[in-house]
Amino acid sequence: MGTVRLMHAKLHRVSVTAANVNYIGSITIDRALIEGVGILPLEEVDIVNVTNGNRFSTYVFPGEKDSGEVCPNGGAALLCKPGDILIIYAYEECDRGEVLKKGHLAKVIVADGQNRCEQFFEQSLVPHGDGEGVEFYSKEFSPESFK
Repeated sequence: MGTVRLMHAKLHRVSVTAANVNYIGSITIDRALIEGVGILPLEEVDIVNVTNGNRFSTYVFPGEKDSGEVCPNGGAALLCKPGDILIIYAYEECDRGEVLKKGHLAKVIVADGQNRCEQFFEQSLVPHGDGEGVEFYSKEFSPESFK
């Protein structure tokens, strides 16, 4: 049946706290945020700068936990400035047949102005049971539940 690339983690509306062009690459993100949605250090992420429309891919470095840090590094620092609003997505390759049988779960944090969790969602694909399709569900939890 093949594979599909599904979003498994999203950081929505995080604010850039710094941009460091003199670093070798990546984006440094508060460890609490990446752990909250399941993004691994060195994992590839796609980033949309909502402020200016720039889009880019890079990999994640963990920042200090609960620091609120979101710092594009290297060339990515040229695409952002402090105060810009970003959406950060992480994807995983999934076997389509397995998704149709077992479903899929993604975690989403919507950040407040200090890059703390304002809203926390789990978005899921739940199989119909016939192996032919899935239903999409989105459930909000308290912001404390992601810790």
